[in-house]
Amino acid sequence: MAKILITGGAGFIGSRTALKLLSLGYEVVVLDCLTSQIHGEDPEHTSPLYQSIKGKVEFIRGSVTSSDDWRRALKGVDAVLHLAAETGTGQSMYEIEKYVNVNIGGTAILLDLLTNEANNVKRVVVAESRAIYGEGRYWSSELGEYVYPESRAEETMKQGDFEVKYPGCSCSLELVGTTEESKIHPGSVYGITKQVQGELVHLVCKGIGIESVSLRYQNVYGPGQSLSNPYTGILSIFSTRIKNGNGLNIFEDGKESRDFVYIDDIVDANVLALTVPGVSGQAFNIGTGLTTDVMTVARTLIKHYGIEVPVTVSGNYRIGDIRHNYADISKARRILGYTPKWSFDAGIGKFCEWVDTQPVHADAYEQSIEEMKEKGLYK
Repeated sequence: MAKILITGGAGFIGSRTALKLLSLGYEVVVLDCLTSQIHGEDPEHTSPLYQSIKGKVEFIRGSVTSSDDWRRALKGVDAVLHLAAETGTGQSMYEIEKYVNVNIGGTAILLDLLTNEANNVKRVVVAESRAIYGEGRYWSSELGEYVYPESRAEETMKQGDFEVKYPGCSCSLELVGTTEESKIHPGSVYGITKQVQGELVHLVCKGIGIESVSLRYQNVYGPGQSLSNPYTGILSIFSTRIKNGNGLNIFEDGKESRDFVYIDDIVDANVLALTVPGVSGQAFNIGTGLTTDVMTVARTLIKHYGIEVPVTVSGNYRIGDIRHNYADISKARRILGYTPKWSFDAGIGKFCEWVDTQPVHADAYEQSIEEMKEKGLYK
């Protein structure tokens, strides 16, 4: 496969992957709308992500919701890495039509064209998300089995009890890694759209003889991620708050945890998914296989920046947020040959070094919170 299309290829993950593929000798086409939420108001002149690929790739400014833009982008390409998506979990709960149109509708247009029009595409790799799993996977010693708790009840969280519950279990559940065979039960509109994206790609591609691979990313971070988008990325949100001298509001009790995976490991996984033979029809978890709680994230960032700000564990919570989730990556290790190279400490160090070189962005966090309050999603 000599020529690869990356949708969302001017974004955080896409631009880094494009540069890696170029270094390996591939031709790269990028389809990206350069949304202002990520790239700013004058993206073609001021977006560092776009500037990093400008003149190096065949760039098409367009939308995955446009059949004509897809047609232009698909000409002569051998594989598609489909990253373009709306990605804010909280925002998805009140901008439902936009998330469905872009994530599901855009994927549907791609598959329509692959099914009904001549093309050279041999493999489609689509970005899913750990959000498709909802709450993570747990072991119940009482029941002697793995269980998959549903979304937490608001009445319980109002009382300051944020741990997950499962019918028939009075003892605490033990968090374990989420495997690809775990129950899929997303707790957000975003999660539903990523689930449907993956299912559509695998179903349709199998029927038309095109290989398909889906990657279920955990929480991706690193140099280049948006510091001005208050809807995605706790590391960016906290960094912007700290740099502005503003305090950090820690949701719940600060013990909620995620699997944070460094951008270079994600890029490696993307390249493997595009190139490793014999993996069609497979979904892979891409993370580190380790958890880090939110309070640890806050303290680590404050330490690296050397800026003391108040840290408040507020007990606030967002409807649709999960408590814990981390990936079991044994399948990706075994079949794809994926091995994460970056520890959280090393990755955070690189991320903070990069943030220190960037302009201090306006802090739009409070605005995003007000939007969620208005929709009844922030408590």
